Amino acid sequence: MGKSWKSLKTVAGLFSAIALSQFGANTSAIAADTVVVRLGLFTESISLAELQKAAKTGELPGSLQSYTKGLSQEQRRFFLGALDMNIPMNVVTLDKLINTQIGTTILNDFATALARKDKAGVQALRAGLVLGSTAPQGLSILSFIAAYPSKRLEIDLPKAWVVAGNLNTAFWRTQQFMLAIAPQLNPITAQPGTPQIAFPFDPSQPGSAQVKILNLSLNDQKRDRKIPVDIYWSTAATPDKPIIVFSHGFASVRTDLRYLAEHLASHGYVVAALEHPGSNAANTDLALQGKTRVMKPQEFLNRPQDISFVIDELEKLNQTSNNPLQGKLATTNAMVVGYSFGGATALTLAGAELQLEHLKQRCKKNLSILSLGENIQCIAEELPKNSYQLRDTRIKQAIALNPTTSLIFGETGLTKIQVPTIVLAGSADKTTPALTEQIVGFEKIPSPKSLVGIIGGTHLSVKDPSTTLDQIGQPNTPISGGEVVGEKAADVRKYVKALTLSFAAQMTPEAKNYAIFLTPDYAQFASTAAFPFRLIKQIPPDAMAVVKEFVEK
Repeated sequence: MGKSWKSLKTVAGLFSAIALSQFGANTSAIAADTVVVRLGLFTESISLAELQKAAKTGELPGSLQSYTKGLSQEQRRFFLGALDMNIPMNVVTLDKLINTQIGTTILNDFATALARKDKAGVQALRAGLVLGSTAPQGLSILSFIAAYPSKRLEIDLPKAWVVAGNLNTAFWRTQQFMLAIAPQLNPITAQPGTPQIAFPFDPSQPGSAQVKILNLSLNDQKRDRKIPVDIYWSTAATPDKPIIVFSHGFASVRTDLRYLAEHLASHGYVVAALEHPGSNAANTDLALQGKTRVMKPQEFLNRPQDISFVIDELEKLNQTSNNPLQGKLATTNAMVVGYSFGGATALTLAGAELQLEHLKQRCKKNLSILSLGENIQCIAEELPKNSYQLRDTRIKQAIALNPTTSLIFGETGLTKIQVPTIVLAGSADKTTPALTEQIVGFEKIPSPKSLVGIIGGTHLSVKDPSTTLDQIGQPNTPISGGEVVGEKAADVRKYVKALTLSFAAQMTPEAKNYAIFLTPDYAQFASTAAFPFRLIKQIPPDAMAVVKEFVEK
């Protein structure tokens, strides 16, 4: 950062020499000129020149037709676009990234895409990435292949598709940003003799109340929406505590945050975890069978309306005799917690305005390989209007965990939020990369607000272990550094429990007792070796300058 191009070239030359010295050859002698594609027992050779031609012409090489004939037009465009996509990272920054924990895992994940006969392994990948980043056009798949220190590069095609499918510039920019502000992320060391802060209790520990679950099946006849809801509650519930509503992520289920619902209920809160029928796992299963779309654009409007409808129904329940929740539900004093796509839903209910004009322009352009979070937002381009306001004034606080915000709220949509808000971001999240999806948007949200950073956290780290079982034992997901879930993410879930309980308590007479747990000091105290936690109320000016630098690229 801040180096002149001349000095960058000098450093690049140094790194190139180091990389090449590991293999004892010069660039022309070791550059890969043939890619061998392996699919099971079958192999096919293709020259680098053919791949370069394919990137320019937009036509797949004839030698790969047998492998790609089953691809849709969209998949073909993705493949060709990925070939020449520039990764926005110079050689100095790339070298720093490779030497971090995330970078090391990225190298190992890329190595899994190499066929077993290719023995060069991680060191060859390191050399190819470093040398490839010195190419005039920057680092891309093509420049990496050209710099790979072997005459042949043998690729396991199915695994390579996984790698390509997880390439997105937003993740790379997030890593650049994290490296650039790393010195500011280091915890402040207390001076000798400074008394340590004493925390009165541990808000991550369960409460004394026994948790019960009431299963409801609600039917919104006006919108033809059948909405399952799980109500977590206990006899300790009182109307002086807010009801808390959960909104799950795209293609997921209402048990996304079950551990968190149980924790809050054990402390006397009533939690309503609902399922959005147009963007849940069941809908995705139907889409895979070709029976419906992955998601209809109306879902961006239906999701917040689902929550408003559920609160309406809870108000009826609150006034209905002969039910255990009668008189316990503070429906005019609610908090919403949303995860991923549900995070965007939560922000919408808090007052963020959907502003789609820029989204409609960007999603029509093939500017780069978008993240999954951006692709989901692009579905909204089919909505007829350019703006929508769906705020529910009964929502008095909002928590957005790994939310999608980069496109659907436009330039000023987030400035319209009118309640205290917490945004959580994971530094190793490839699905909703922190820089573009959370950090940039956070600056636009009015105070009071907090940004919570989970350094090393991935997209699934905050989810209930029961909903991430399919990730355990699987090969690491490329680019993200691998999804950290299950027991490995226990520290993350513990902090999320403390954070959410303490934030909910700000709407109760116990607010002062819990305020200390919403501070940078407690975030640092709760940090572990695997997951340093950071909490800030505003992005410092010098860090914000770095944010703007990356956004303007």
